[in-house]
Amino acid sequence: MTNDTRNRRTATLIAAAKAKSETKTRDAEQAIRALVKRGDPVTFQSVQREAGVSHAFLYNHPELRARIEHLRAQSRPARYTPAPPPDTESSLVLALSSQITQLKKLHRQQVNDLRDALAQAHGENLDLRRELTRRGGTWPGHFYPTPSTQ
Repeated sequence: MTNDTRNRRTATLIAAAKAKSETKTRDAEQAIRALVKRGDPVTFQSVQREAGVSHAFLYNHPELRARIEHLRAQSRPARYTPAPPPDTESSLVLALSSQITQLKKLHRQQVNDLRDALAQAHGENLDLRRELTRRGGTWPGHFYPTPSTQ
């Protein structure tokens, strides 16, 4: 077998594989459109069955994979989680416990805010007392004994 014959056969095989891949891609796209048109859920399995292609083919083609994943996410209904009956003892305990936790957190925050405000007020008072003393005055919070009051 010569190199020329080998190259022609290789080119023929490559062209056939490319044509087969394009055909499968077209079939998969048609299957997706058909599923959407019928209102059926678009999943890898449903596209595989409809188009007659393998899961691997769908997963290995990024554009098909992205489209299927997007349509699958759209068609899934939001998960329903039933709420427990409102009058059960356990739900009442949970609700009250949650409320107590929130109130405690709020109380701690308020206490911290008040402590910060008090510390700031004490600092301002100290600054004012020092300024008053520096100017030679007295402040009414303390009794400075003078010679006349002793």
